[in-house]
Parts: sequence; structure tokens; C-alpha cells
Amino acid sequence: MSRIFVAGASGAIGRPLVAMLVAAGHRVTGTSRSAAGAATITAAGADGVIVDVLDAVAVLDAMQWADPDVVIYQVTDLATRPGEELTDERLAANAHVRKVGSRNVVEATAAVEARRLIAQSIAWLYLPGPEPHTEDDPIAPPPPAVIAPTRQAVIDLERVTTTDPRFEGVVLRYGRLYGPGTWESEPDTPPTVHVEAAARAALLAVDRGEPGIYSIANDDGPVSNAKARQLLGWSPI
Repeated sequence: MSRIFVAGASGAIGRPLVAMLVAAGHRVTGTSRSAAGAATITAAGADGVIVDVLDAVAVLDAMQWADPDVVIYQVTDLATRPGEELTDERLAANAHVRKVGSRNVVEATAAVEARRLIAQSIAWLYLPGPEPHTEDDPIAPPPPAVIAPTRQAVIDLERVTTTDPRFEGVVLRYGRLYGPGTWESEPDTPPTVHVEAAARAALLAVDRGEPGIYSIANDDGPVSNAKARQLLGWSPI
């Protein structure tokens, strides 16, 4: 059994992930930005705490209290009301959370001496080239290209997670989510992955796999999941 700290535990992936972690016997602390979200986490058998990952002091305080062996970063800022479009402002806010929130979580992970940090990324930023793409294919265009802030935030998140020597850094590049709690009930534009399969990848990464990047996506799409199958023992079904 491990002590697990899940940032973003009331989100689309966080909810099934917390249930899986608790069922596996782990002691789980999960964060939400709202009291309602924290109550949902507590009801699932974990310790729910109200934390905004943009607040570095609050993140560190919560993590020191939880004293985790493993930290899982599943925070986004993409929630919309039914029928509401995903605006440029919302995408910019999500990029800000990815960049600043991930940095705060990285520093707190190191401060509490957790052994591993698992962070959420996305699997559809590969540059044009032969498919299926592997984790070694580039997502950053070469200079002097100007990189959009949303893409740069993903690049920064992956960099700070995988290059810090103070812990084992694992990045899970998820395909576009579908299933309960997401925008889609069925697969949309590939790469795709069911939300519960995405959560299962994070569960497996607690104890399996070498540090590095893993693509978590359905079979026969533009992104290969061979590394996750081999090293995490993950499959999309």
C-alpha cells in the first residue's frame, strides 16, 4: 500500500482514479478547488482537501499533511456548462494551470521527498511525420518557429516532470477522452481513450514502468501505445 496524493481528484479522470486507488488498498488524499468536489472525494473513501494548485503554499501544506509516496497530477481548467463552447480564454486558463500548477506540484513533490510524480499530458501534439507516432517523436517545432502558449504549456509540464532528478517523473499523454464525465460518449477524433482506461494507466504507473513518457490511446490510431502496453501492462480495454 502506498500513500497517494491526487491533484485534481474531482475531475473527469480523477473521480474514477480515486475509486481505483482506494479499491487497490492505497491511502489517498485528493484535491479539489471546491467544497463540493472535496466532499465527493471523501465520499469515495479518500481524504478530500480544498486546494488551488496555483497557490504554491497551499499545495505544499496539503502535501506535507498527506506525506505521499506518489503524487499524481490530473488538474485541468476545462470545465464548461452544457452547451458552452471551449473558448480561447478557457484554453488560456488551462495553459496557465498546466504551467504554474505543475511547477508548484513539482516543487512540493520534491519537498516532501515523494518517490514518483505522474502527470497528465495530451497525445495529439505530434509534428507531422510517419504514423503511428511514438513517444520519441517531437511535439515542439524547431526554432525559429513561434510556439503557441497552449502547446508551450504542455512542453513545459512534460519537461519539469521528466527532468527533475529529485523524483521519478512519469508523463501520461492521453488521447481525447470519452465516457462518463467527459464531453463525448463515444470516440471522436483520434487519438482517443476511454476515461476509465486513462485512469487505469495512472493506477498502473504508481508501481510500474520506468520514468519517462507514455502514450495512452486506443489501438490502431495515429499514436502507438506499445510502450504503455509493454512497461505499464496497460491496454485500452
